[in-house]
Amino acid sequence: MLPIITEEITTEVFSEAFQDVQAWRKSMVQYLKEENPEINSAILEVAKYDENIDLKAVALGAYLAYRLVETATESENTSLED
Repeated sequence: MLPIITEEITTEVFSEAFQDVQAWRKSMVQYLKEENPEINSAILEVAKYDENIDLKAVALGAYLAYRLVETATESENTSLED
């Protein structure tokens, strides 16, 4: 089951990402290459299916979703430890 993504988590992740979208996206590419290379490869595979898709926009959305779920999971795990 996926964790609950609260408004607080959304605000936190969006403020982190939208300070400098290009730099954040590039840092997420590097992060996922190390943390979860299969997810990173899956995100980049999208470009092979339709030349009209903006790969950077798709990647940004996917990285945002990944980071939201990851942050919510960390938050839930911290709550369980308390």
